[in-house]
Amino acid sequence: MSERVLVNQLKHLPAGAVSVSGWVETVRDQKKVQFVILRDETGAVQLVNPATRELAEDADDAARAALALTETISAMSTGTFLTVTGELKHDERVKLGGVEIKIGALEIAAASDPETPIAADSGLDKRMDWRFIDLRQARNNLIFRVQTTLEHAMRTYWIERDYIEIHSPKLMSSPAESRAELFSLEYFGDQTAYLAQSPQHFKQMAQAAGFGKVFEIADAFRADPSFTSRHATEFTSIDAEISWVDSHEDVARMQEELLQTAIQAVKDKHGAEIEELFGLEVTVPALPFPRIPLAEAREIVASRGYEIPRADGDLDPEGERQLSAYVKETYDHDFVFVTDYHPEIRPFYHMRDPETGMTKSYDLLYRGTEITTGAQREHRVEVLEAQATEKGLDVAGLEHYLDFFRYGVPPHGGFGMGLARLLMLLLGESSIREVTFLFRGPTRLAP
Repeated sequence: MSERVLVNQLKHLPAGAVSVSGWVETVRDQKKVQFVILRDETGAVQLVNPATRELAEDADDAARAALALTETISAMSTGTFLTVTGELKHDERVKLGGVEIKIGALEIAAASDPETPIAADSGLDKRMDWRFIDLRQARNNLIFRVQTTLEHAMRTYWIERDYIEIHSPKLMSSPAESRAELFSLEYFGDQTAYLAQSPQHFKQMAQAAGFGKVFEIADAFRADPSFTSRHATEFTSIDAEISWVDSHEDVARMQEELLQTAIQAVKDKHGAEIEELFGLEVTVPALPFPRIPLAEAREIVASRGYEIPRADGDLDPEGERQLSAYVKETYDHDFVFVTDYHPEIRPFYHMRDPETGMTKSYDLLYRGTEITTGAQREHRVEVLEAQATEKGLDVAGLEHYLDFFRYGVPPHGGFGMGLARLLMLLLGESSIREVTFLFRGPTRLAP
């Protein structure tokens, strides 16, 4: 058997013998000729076979083989995986890549049931039930190649700047702040463990360990019974933490550079495909991103005719959309940092500005949706203890965390960002379900 060639390599090969493998996307079984669209992980190619429908009385072995091939193609179901060897031909009249393959031989690796459980117009939940079939679409394949490019570009940005990649544990002995939104599980009979909501405490520990700059891209878990388009119970969190910061601005500058670099990489590698399959142009954000204090953001939203109903003073989803619309109209920018949050709506470990009383923190909105919280952390243990007590937390339950700060830790800060939200907004999708390999939510644990 010839060595397998990927579909996206065919246009660069000379005419001649070739072997491709993939799954059947469509079969057009005409009277005199058969066309098969075969797709692999890189693209689709047209296969062609002159149909043999009957045999003459004196038919030879070649004629019998031709009839058998025709009958095999006629019986093939969409989704069948197979390998084809044949003759590659370049023909600019062929709309699918300007090449086609005349089938010489065909070997079925695994046949598909003829009744496909989902169709192009199936609803989202139905498609999620059969996600492995849904993912065969070129559009969905591209989502995860874009995700790969995003992550690689971010890792490259960090590694080139001497960050250390960490892998923090996802099993914790005690809740980080409270038991809210935490999954608990029995741990060897007499102990209770909790699935980590984020690597927050562990990436701060890395600062106490003298690592300086760290990052992690890993799973996080939240027992949040939300059924919105942007929430999941298991998600991929992108986190970074850096030492020797003067304020949250150091973190924000790092993050905006990171995002500009990553989105530029996506545009360079996939921009044309994204425009073709998603109908949108990848916009690389200019630096710096706009910054708007929360109080001013609320005034802007109110001036647009929307009153935020939240009593805590934070933006709600509609407020985020209104503010982002204002930023797009005023600055022609898709991102905005919202800053100066009151301590009441921030975690106890966010540092507070002694002059304003506000936390040194921000939320980052992208096209109307919050994707990040970032901050300078409080590194003085006595202040941490006081702020935790002020919020009604049991300091005794935070001893493992507070120990990080009893033996010296530099001023530091960082952010956490949801990968699926970033992808969803970058590609103009309506739900993180569309950009998550296998989604997990309150009512979905399979497949």
